[in-house]
Amino acid sequence: MNEQAPSVDQRFESTPVALGNWARHDTTWMLGLFGTAIGAGTLFLPINAGLGGFWPLLVLALLAFPMTFFAHRGLTRFVLSGRDGADITEVVEEHFGLKAGALITLLYFFAIFPILLIYSVALTNTVSSFLEHQLHITPPPRMALSLVLILGLLAVVRCGEQATVKAMSLLVYPFIVALAFLAVFLIPHWSGGILATASEVPPASAFLHTLWLAIPVMVFSFNHSPIISAFAVDQKRRYGVNAEQRSGQILARAHWLMVAMVLFFVFSCVLTLTPAQLAEAKAQNLSILSYLANHFSNPTIAFAAPLIAFVAISKSFLGHYIGASEGLKGMIVKSGWRPGAKALDRVTAAFMLVVCWIVATLNPSILSMIETLGGPVIAAILFLMPMYAIRRVPAMRQYSGALSNVFVVAVGLVAISALVYSLLG
Repeated sequence: MNEQAPSVDQRFESTPVALGNWARHDTTWMLGLFGTAIGAGTLFLPINAGLGGFWPLLVLALLAFPMTFFAHRGLTRFVLSGRDGADITEVVEEHFGLKAGALITLLYFFAIFPILLIYSVALTNTVSSFLEHQLHITPPPRMALSLVLILGLLAVVRCGEQATVKAMSLLVYPFIVALAFLAVFLIPHWSGGILATASEVPPASAFLHTLWLAIPVMVFSFNHSPIISAFAVDQKRRYGVNAEQRSGQILARAHWLMVAMVLFFVFSCVLTLTPAQLAEAKAQNLSILSYLANHFSNPTIAFAAPLIAFVAISKSFLGHYIGASEGLKGMIVKSGWRPGAKALDRVTAAFMLVVCWIVATLNPSILSMIETLGGPVIAAILFLMPMYAIRRVPAMRQYSGALSNVFVVAVGLVAISALVYSLLG
């Protein structure tokens, strides 16, 4: 656990293993993918997805698996199409040239890194509030608290990529249990909630408009593109020519787990609360946990909510760190400075620590806007770039002609156009 992950060169000296039966390594990655995708955003999903009414939510529920699986499988295949050991920034350069590689690396970093900053702020706020309101302890100065929390997470990262993924997979277990517990806890309180809107079939134009604006919410609630590059590299190291087959199996299981758990939680929430109550929660800018705790005046939920949020934020932080550090390392290397692997790791960790610490201490309110601005970039990299590569890159042509490619492009264009519309609106 405390050993450093081997360098890329060392990792690819080992002989790939046969595909064989499902292994613990595969389960670890399955839960790691789940952990990156299902985080704090899940706690706002019932509010954002439920406000559109029953029929748009039902369509979104049916689209959830294909939207997430086909897109992330495409990005995984894209990374696998590169040379051995190449991460996403290097594969872009290999397929599209130096300038495109530098541009995508820059965009990739600035799309993911702000999310890491948001998690730094959210983690500090969550722990501070928990100490003050639940434990009735005066929290330490924000500067000290944020430093300790970020150092703790970076200590996990310094143990190596495999240790980070293992830590994330372990954190997933209590989160799954918590989501399931809350969903089951709400069953006796189901009052119909969103079903009240089921009899009101909206006009086609209003329905499509609601669905159009809601698709990005669902897309990014299940997004784990920041960890896909590391996932694909590790699968290629372990399974060689069988990497595409096994990575597809891992992705499928991870996505079924995500969709089943999250939709159970979402529907349990929206069957408990009325559309007016969901609108009230959105107006108060509360997560569904906080609103439910106030709604039921339940001390158990009030105590559990910040703990669940802490776990959700921590594991998502670790997953996004892998992607953000990959982008930063790519930018450093493409700048012409080529330090050794250990020096590069130290420089990256130091930069991440200082910036995350400063932002978490300052607690700015502009971060949500920055996250929204990064949304179209993530959607373009996740949905459009792999599909473009299928048409342009010989190593990807074997995947051409599938209807799922058309579906991925369509969802990507819808998500990007809705995000741009929301920004300009």
